[in-house]
Amino acid sequence: MADDSTELTQPAPEGTDEVAVLSAGDIEILGRMPWSSNATYLVALHHDGIEARAIYKPHRGERPLWDFPSGLYKREVAAYELSEAMGLHLVPTTVLRDGPFGDGSVQWFVEADFRQHYFSMHETQPELHDQFRNMAVFDYVANNTDRKSGHCLLDSKGRIWGIDNGLCFSAEFKLRTVIWEFGGEPLDETHTAVLEPLASTVPLRVATLLDSDEAHAISERAAELLDAGTFPIDHSGRRYPWPLV
Repeated sequence: MADDSTELTQPAPEGTDEVAVLSAGDIEILGRMPWSSNATYLVALHHDGIEARAIYKPHRGERPLWDFPSGLYKREVAAYELSEAMGLHLVPTTVLRDGPFGDGSVQWFVEADFRQHYFSMHETQPELHDQFRNMAVFDYVANNTDRKSGHCLLDSKGRIWGIDNGLCFSAEFKLRTVIWEFGGEPLDETHTAVLEPLASTVPLRVATLLDSDEAHAISERAAELLDAGTFPIDHSGRRYPWPLV
């Protein structure tokens, strides 16, 4: 992890074009993130006088998995694109680009209270529950296989962000998440409004990052959730990631 001498002293200005900075900024490696199973780097981006921090996940740093093909970095980008297409805006801005260790995903760094995670926030801050409901809908459609409690970040403005979305979009249903407290509740109009377009068409910016079966499965899951009309319930009691946090 980078020491204090290499950390940036000021956040990027309000209104910064995050896509431009992430896509065109010069990348400086600050350090490797601890506790990550794949190579994950904290980087500084320098672009037109703006400095920002981001998380860089190069393809070369991925460990082979038996249940996901190589290229998890593309799924990180697809998760961002899906979140934007659904109008939920809960995945930090993420782009696909070349970096110091080759092609990978580069995601805007969220300045968060890292003492907080889903379990602590759900228990003590009910005003955040609607944001968690949005994340539950997103994770079902994206087929998130690894929504740990610590993958939910709270920024200084009270906004929840979902990170570490590389294990998403399998054509086979394998949802694993910690967000089950809303199971059985009816979906509201906001959720049906974001699901209806997906039930028929997957945005091209998402589909091009996945194979055809995975893209088609997004529509199938959106239609299933619409037909159910309620948040999903884990009847098996086993659809949790490990570790939980």
